[in-house]
Amino acid sequence: MFNIAGPLGITVTPFRRPSEEELAHDFLWRAHLAAPRRGFIGIFNRSHYEDVLIGRVRKLAPAADIEARYGQINALEKILVENGTTILKFMLHISRKEQGERLKERLAERKTQWKFNPGDLDDRKLWNKYQQAYEIMLQRCSTAHAPWHVIPADHKWARNIAIARIVRSTLETMNPQYPRPPWNPKAFRIS
Repeated sequence: MFNIAGPLGITVTPFRRPSEEELAHDFLWRAHLAAPRRGFIGIFNRSHYEDVLIGRVRKLAPAADIEARYGQINALEKILVENGTTILKFMLHISRKEQGERLKERLAERKTQWKFNPGDLDDRKLWNKYQQAYEIMLQRCSTAHAPWHVIPADHKWARNIAIARIVRSTLETMNPQYPRPPWNPKAFRIS
């Protein structure tokens, strides 16, 4: 895992298969580590929710551990919110048919073949189990302090509009401001 910091105070953290170091800690360690510092926006590409989705479907952890993780996720998110972090969670809901079309397009187009992962076909065979896991996750982890937004994603333009509206509304409510320097800008003369 690594953070990609941009010049606008935005960090993007792509969550992949956990590294050895990450596996040596609790499952939320890397999520807490990636949480943005005050004044920054953090984007998680995938997230700690993989541990209750893939973990449940692929049985990567004991069932009791998976069950405990929902409450642990809610507790971490509550800690973050209570300490000034605003959390927006988007679940991009794509139909099985549309996902199949996009996978076919990835294979057909040379410039997108790099995105194709043969493992996606194995996961596709488990579609119904994943749908059940998503339903449980949405029910158990959509809280007042960090609700889920389920976004229809078969049409990218509609997906983008829906997310943009939520982000814009949230930012307008937050009313972010540039930080004030601890010195008076008028006190300096540049010749």
